[in-house]
Amino acid sequence: MPPGVRGALVHRVSALPKGPLDVSWLPCDALRLPLGRIRLNWEPASPAGWDLTAHLGLANAEVHLASWPAAPDNWPRLIRPTIHEVHGLCAAFAVATAALDFSNRLAEV
Repeated sequence: MPPGVRGALVHRVSALPKGPLDVSWLPCDALRLPLGRIRLNWEPASPAGWDLTAHLGLANAEVHLASWPAAPDNWPRLIRPTIHEVHGLCAAFAVATAALDFSNRLAEV
């Protein structure tokens, strides 16, 4: 990863096995990971491959989501199913939360 970054922020994950994994660099000065967003970190593993970690932003904390030690060079293909499922789950929670908030506002009227 380039200097001055804290990791890669996942924006979109394709459901296709060879589909894109769209990310942008998360600068070191970013205060915290946004709610429901995933940050990836990777560094060379000894003797070969990559050590990867994923973190998930929650309302009050950032939690360790997964690790893939000594992943092969085609690691995006390896991590895609996990990242895709968690990304979809977070989107579903966001929709459910918005629907519940809307329902509560209607009940107050």
